[in-house]
Amino acid sequence: MIWYLLQRVLQAVFVVWAAYTLTFTVLFMLPSDPVAIMLGTASGGETTGIDPAQIAALRAEYGFDQPVIVQYLTMLGDALRGDFGQSILTGARVAERIATELPHTLALGGLALVLAVTLGFTVGMLSIYPRKRVVRSALTALPPLGIAVPSFWLGILLIQQVSFGWGLLPATGNEGFASLVLPALTMAVPTGAILAQVFAASLRVTLAEPYIDVVRAKGASRARIFYGHAIRNATLPTMTLVGLLVGNLVGGAAIAETIFGRSGIGRLTVQAVSNQDIPMVQGVVMLAAVTTVTVTLLVDLIYPLIDPRVRTRAAAQ
Repeated sequence: MIWYLLQRVLQAVFVVWAAYTLTFTVLFMLPSDPVAIMLGTASGGETTGIDPAQIAALRAEYGFDQPVIVQYLTMLGDALRGDFGQSILTGARVAERIATELPHTLALGGLALVLAVTLGFTVGMLSIYPRKRVVRSALTALPPLGIAVPSFWLGILLIQQVSFGWGLLPATGNEGFASLVLPALTMAVPTGAILAQVFAASLRVTLAEPYIDVVRAKGASRARIFYGHAIRNATLPTMTLVGLLVGNLVGGAAIAETIFGRSGIGRLTVQAVSNQDIPMVQGVVMLAAVTTVTVTLLVDLIYPLIDPRVRTRAAAQ
């Protein structure tokens, strides 16, 4: 088990480093100039007409006058200490700005995750359990539909119908629980649809296992077989998927927060990428990467507690 844990921790560290390095590389390959963006030139283009001394001072202040490898190592060392520098766009400290916006996204992402898990497990279970084939077929068709629907279109549809048509919930803003419902639902539908597909497929495989036949031969009821034996084992693959989907909440929040006019990490990411705000993008990427690997690592640690076979395989390696 010690070797199993060590492997997972090393994998987590590698993923965070790879995410940071890839983001740094992509941002520095973009044609626009961060200094030009700071000076307010259109789209980060030419800086003609601006005092060269001012340009040089800004490049020196942010370290853009150094070789790329030096910039990378300097920024990586600062990031390891939790210092992501100042935003190119606003001059604010990146860590402080992320800390300010993070509670909004945590509230939205937390509600979206609860809705997605509830929706996914409920639809996945109901697409297998009913005896009537027509009911199972109708419920089985829902997850592909949820995945196919674009999130931005779903968000606009919810605003149009629920907010403007029925007047039940606010269309924009960060005030109160009511303002969370529509954006959280926009994020939850595609995520819940993926969970429903995986859970339903896992249930089908589990119900075809030989031990299910043994339990059935002993006279166990259909409900006991389903709820007492099949669901627990069928949940394992879905747990892994939940860990991965948590990291995608930043991407989903970017769409939802933009459509619904909410403050948060997602909207901050869109602004940072649009303006090539390298320190801010790096900070957000590190937040998403650390969140993803942490949740995935926790799932990996829970796995052996739920499934003893994992401990057996780890001991045999």
